Amino acid sequence: MARSKKFFTIGYEQTPAKSVLDELEQAGVKLLVDVRAVASSRRPGFSKSQLAAGLDGRGISYVHLRGLGTPKEGRLAARAGQYETLQKIYAKHLKTAQAKEELDELSALVKKSGPVCILCYERDHQHCHRRWIAEIIEERDAVQIKNLAAPQM
Repeated sequence: MARSKKFFTIGYEQTPAKSVLDELEQAGVKLLVDVRAVASSRRPGFSKSQLAAGLDGRGISYVHLRGLGTPKEGRLAARAGQYETLQKIYAKHLKTAQAKEELDELSALVKKSGPVCILCYERDHQHCHRRWIAEIIEERDAVQIKNLAAPQM
């Protein structure tokens, strides 16, 4: 089956907010889904309300699906470079009722919204839980995944 609908991912590590917003706009993203467990950041422009306002100014909608975020122990494993441990923790997390419900919600958004992008902190999608979310959505909704990378500082 040809996968014509695109599904984007992006991480904002070492990237200014303007660069991320520019990248999303250039890709034609219409909805950004924040998949961080905690939608706050020490990086200017990436806390929930600041991010939503910046997106709104560009005609991009914002949704936060906290239940798709990585549990604290998974974030600690990622910081330590223990990606196999992260994968095990996140696979277990995806079996929770909240994660299942929010995956269904994300699927529904992908089907009814314009191009959707999921956002998390890690720049490299290979070392981030959004990789596994994207793979699930790819299989469920027959989308083509494109990992965006905005210019770094």
